[in-house]
Amino acid sequence: MSNALVTVPKTAKKGEIIEIRTLVSHNMETGYRRTERGVPIPRDIVRTFSCTYNGVEIFSAELRPAISANPYISFYTVATETGMIAFHWKGDNGFSVSSSAHITVT
Repeated sequence: MSNALVTVPKTAKKGEIIEIRTLVSHNMETGYRRTERGVPIPRDIVRTFSCTYNGVEIFSAELRPAISANPYISFYTVATETGMIAFHWKGDNGFSVSSSAHITVT
């Protein structure tokens, strides 16, 4: 079971620049390591991250095997209107986690 933590301000003034922070729990296996018996450990990584603000994509990232376990992503956006900020991570082996946060803009 994977968990996602997101930090979005509950309120902001219209036009204010806000910081959004995300962390998803995932072990991340690059596919380059081997077991003690020399058998390759299959790759299992988070491959994409996207964030939408009231349905409009405001940030996305394509992640590579070099990314750390439990990837942390932080970025900024402008608070334009009250609404929902949604987050979605996808990865190998059917990995998919979504989260959302509401922001009130005055």
